[in-house]
Amino acid sequence: METTKEQVFTGIDNTIGLLDTTEIPQERKEILAPLIAYIKEKIKSKEPIHLNFICTHNSRRSHLSQVWAQTIAHYLGIKNIQCYSGGTEATALFPVAAETLKNHGFEVVTLSQGNNPVYSIKYAKNEHPIIGFSKTYFDPFNPKSGFGAIMTCSSADAGCPFVAGAEKRFPITYEDPKAFDNTPQQLEKYKERSLQIATELLYALSKASS
Repeated sequence: METTKEQVFTGIDNTIGLLDTTEIPQERKEILAPLIAYIKEKIKSKEPIHLNFICTHNSRRSHLSQVWAQTIAHYLGIKNIQCYSGGTEATALFPVAAETLKNHGFEVVTLSQGNNPVYSIKYAKNEHPIIGFSKTYFDPFNPKSGFGAIMTCSSADAGCPFVAGAEKRFPITYEDPKAFDNTPQQLEKYKERSLQIATELLYALSKASS
């Protein structure tokens, strides 16, 4: 399938332009291979693609993954794809995760305050924003069936061996930047994890759509 690059905000475009997929280790490419095959088959058969990124608290890695997957799919011109995120329990989208996305060039607006704030996260001028808030993977906001479940943390992967409604389940886990909360390395480590996720999703979605 030929893809045409679509416009995203300049800061995001610059960030994507700096991602180097050749630096992804071979073992990570092997972990990503089943997801690539799943998306490629959906594109080939012209079926809608629903991806639900799941971690324990739906506060950091699953949100970063959802936002980057939706953004990069748009950037690559992949149509008919919708990305979601959820947890095995709901907590709150951690503010530093939202700040990290803002630093990458996303337009992040707080729609409501409280224990579980709701954010509008825009990646392109004329595209609908991603609505970011913490929720369970089976929340009414998320698909009930026909989706790929991507387990972004090892605890959710181990604790949730069966994801109701998922067509397939993909353990693609990342180290939690939470380990650096309230340290001088906090912003740097959130950025590092975000860019790792973005790089791997750029690789996976590029391969799936080529």
